[in-house]
Amino acid sequence: MAIKLKANQRQNLKQSVTRELRLAGDVPSVVYGKENEPITVSVNSIELLKTVRDEGKNAIISLDIDNGETVDVMLHEYQVDPLKDELIHADFYVVNMSEEMDVEVPVHLEGEAAGSKEGGVLQQPLYELAIRAKPADIPEEILIDVSELNIGDSILVSDLKAARNYEITEDGDTTIVSVTPPEEMPEEPDVENADAEPEVINEKSDDDEDGEEEDKE
Repeated sequence: MAIKLKANQRQNLKQSVTRELRLAGDVPSVVYGKENEPITVSVNSIELLKTVRDEGKNAIISLDIDNGETVDVMLHEYQVDPLKDELIHADFYVVNMSEEMDVEVPVHLEGEAAGSKEGGVLQQPLYELAIRAKPADIPEEILIDVSELNIGDSILVSDLKAARNYEITEDGDTTIVSVTPPEEMPEEPDVENADAEPEVINEKSDDDEDGEEEDKE
């Protein structure tokens, strides 16, 4: 089921007007699609963030535009002001609910690996999995149970069970999670050798010094 979000069509694209929109708490946005002319709109920043937080970045959003048009979209891209940590722009992509599309879905681990209890290090190189599915069949997340993983074990993309409603397009040889052996501690220095006096190279003996004085005479 699509989540509803109100949008206001933007006619005036001047920078001063765009700045006023942001000050009012709205995000300038563009709606576009394969067979759709781009539409410039604005949406409420808080409502958009709440939708993404609650439903995930791949949520289907029913965008209710004030010109009477309603379109099903997904949040394709957004920009954040790094100084203010605020949304400053968003792109929405019009989706066809009957067509498959390529997306990336978050991968979350559940359980505690058996190897971790023995001192192993759990590593997760892959945090998002590429899949192909119809918009309504896109999962919010993919859960992977790691409780049976011992030290030296790993889970590859090819180890995942095929899903009925989506196709995994990620390379099968890609490692999702592994448990590596604990790092070896560096060897302690030899205390006896450390306390020993260093060897003096080319140290002269008393006999050598006497010989040199005789030569000088």
